[in-house]
Amino acid sequence: MAPPTPLNRRRFAQATALAFTPLPSLALPQTPGFWSLLREGGCVLLLRHAQTEPGAGDPPGFALGDCGTQRNLSAAGREQARRMGAAFLREHIGIHQVRSSAWCRCQDTALLAFKQNTVWPALNAFSGPDERDMQTEDVLDLVRTAQAPRNLALVTHDMNIHALTGVRPAMGEILLTRPALQGGNPPLRLLARQSF
Repeated sequence: MAPPTPLNRRRFAQATALAFTPLPSLALPQTPGFWSLLREGGCVLLLRHAQTEPGAGDPPGFALGDCGTQRNLSAAGREQARRMGAAFLREHIGIHQVRSSAWCRCQDTALLAFKQNTVWPALNAFSGPDERDMQTEDVLDLVRTAQAPRNLALVTHDMNIHALTGVRPAMGEILLTRPALQGGNPPLRLLARQSF
């Protein structure tokens, strides 16, 4: 068996450069135009809370005022929300108003990503069609006031976003929307989406 051939300087430099080349981002690909649409303004960002601890729903007997009784963000979810905030800073995108559901996982996502939040019951998870219809209409009343250059971020739950767009986003995914034409179904037009 022949001894290994030593690398010449050129090959050594190429191999070294390859070894230190950063790996591609693990974030899911974005829809073209996501950041440019935000720069135009007048967008409504519908954000499903970031990744949570394993499970579905909340434990029996949970209380909205007590985060210890709820299913909360995991360490990965907290990091996901921070990545989101870093991306908005990097892209120089301002969010003029942030509202969230009263659930701790939504509040924490908003504060970690955008450093601001107002809890708004219209974004809370709903328990039936009457609550769904009433809360969805409240959200639409606010959304219709969104005008450039301002952008509005709403941090909520899968069910709320589905009622507004017909789409079921992943945890930590942002749907970029604007109101549909009068009486449109779904009521919000999906323009772009991004996961972090």
